[in-house]
Amino acid sequence: MRAVRVPRPRTRSFVLPNGLRVLLAPRPESPTASVWVWYRVGSKNEHPGITGASHWVEHMLFSGSPRYGKGEIDRAVVLVGGELNAFTDTDFTAYFTTVPREHLSVPLDIESDRMTRALIPDVEVERERTVIYSEREGNENYPEFRVEEELYQLAFRTHPYRWDALGRRSDIERMTPDELRAYYHRYYGTRNATLVIAGGFDPRATAAEVTRRFSPLPPTGDDVAVGDVEPAQRGERRAELAGPGTTPYLEVGWRAPALDDPAAPATMLLDALLGGETRLFAAGAGWGRAGEHPSARLYRALVDPGLAVRATSEYRPRQYPGLFTIQAQAARGVSLDRIEAAVAEVVERLGRSGPSPTEMRDARTKLARGVALAYEGASRTGFRLGYFAVLRSPEFEDQLFRAVLGVTAAQVRSRARELFRDEARTVVRYSPTAEGVDG
Repeated sequence: MRAVRVPRPRTRSFVLPNGLRVLLAPRPESPTASVWVWYRVGSKNEHPGITGASHWVEHMLFSGSPRYGKGEIDRAVVLVGGELNAFTDTDFTAYFTTVPREHLSVPLDIESDRMTRALIPDVEVERERTVIYSEREGNENYPEFRVEEELYQLAFRTHPYRWDALGRRSDIERMTPDELRAYYHRYYGTRNATLVIAGGFDPRATAAEVTRRFSPLPPTGDDVAVGDVEPAQRGERRAELAGPGTTPYLEVGWRAPALDDPAAPATMLLDALLGGETRLFAAGAGWGRAGEHPSARLYRALVDPGLAVRATSEYRPRQYPGLFTIQAQAARGVSLDRIEAAVAEVVERLGRSGPSPTEMRDARTKLARGVALAYEGASRTGFRLGYFAVLRSPEFEDQLFRAVLGVTAAQVRSRARELFRDEARTVVRYSPTAEGVDG
């Protein structure tokens, strides 16, 4: 297959004296400009007692700063016809605002104001506690959430990947405003932030404005590296859950390599073959769950014959070793034993025989199609540049994509044998006890 270049726009990058990293990706034809602030702070930087702090801080940065009171950030952006949001993950927290290009100064003013000076008042912390608690309760209604949370708690004993970014229920109930402010002041600052601006703007004028607005901020932000190393798993781990639902649900996980691990490219190919896509190079927008694909092995083995109503895989490369997971929701009347046996047969067959030439060709074509669409629009460009900048570097994407395209069928087979070992898997099964939400 002819090599396909990642269509990443030309960027200008610089670092301010206070440590803030800046990436400018101008596209003169774009009618919008998208401003992203990425903090290398996520649930990996929490500890028992304050799990969920990163997600809580994400909410609080909309609740007041010296120039913007509660609700004023949203109003300022909506007033100029823009949109904004934020999300928290294990390794990072990201805030983004996309506006008509002539209003670029609005999000720059907002982000420079709240980067180190968010107020986080007690009354707003308590108000947001109720919101976050309700968010967690809502997620707990879904078997998928409960199963995945249990899976990570079983698979990780030491590393902070073992808790969900929402945080544990007990920590949401007891975390104090002082603890939340201390967490924000410790980690959120210029040394842990990357500012990405993509779309329509004048790069020289924007660089000057960024320098003027952000240079006065103090150089803050403690080291966010995680020193805990998860020991190798030396035996299968299992859990059985039960609750509302109509059909059984299964998730199996195996320890998977970090983004910069040499084994990551072959693991991404496994994901594409089993589930039908791999998130970093998928054609769809967003960072949500992987979709289902009728041509993928799991779908053909479980959904086509009527064993499951959904079946897919997910490998989301992270800064540290995470999990490769397979999820399957049983069809009515099909037991979890039968589903689990079918999943085991799929991964065993891939390790025994490897992928066919047609499968390899189709997988590479899908990846190339996804890459071709990766930088469509200012918002997606800001997301992609920031994601790779936070975890490695924007240029690393080219290296990773070339490596994925270069993976051979023999390497996929070898990776499947190494990854999908029975003694290294974690299995969580969910059995419905009554009619209810079906995840």
